[in-house]
Amino acid sequence: MLTLFVIKNCDTCRKARQALDRKGMPYQVHDLREDGLSAPLLEHILHHVPLMTLLNKQSRTWRELDDETKADIDANTARELMLANPTLLKRPLLDTGDDILVGYREGDYDKL
Repeated sequence: MLTLFVIKNCDTCRKARQALDRKGMPYQVHDLREDGLSAPLLEHILHHVPLMTLLNKQSRTWRELDDETKADIDANTARELMLANPTLLKRPLLDTGDDILVGYREGDYDKL
């Protein structure tokens, strides 16, 4: 089964859900804000997606970090920040079982 990692009030996540619904694809939803992000789940995602690709530097959470934290970001710091603030992950994330698709643009799920 597909798993869609979202933040419920995210417009792009809503569009991704609608695209899967239109295709009639069964999927489960994991809300990163409500359901959280565990270390094993983050490592599973990072197995498929490079760390710096996953880090959402356009999020409000990132913008609210102090300049020193942003300047000193490394792999360990990024992991810790993502675990504490799952909204730092780009989203939606669609786990197909074989791969994880990051983000959504119209037509991205056509090949599923």
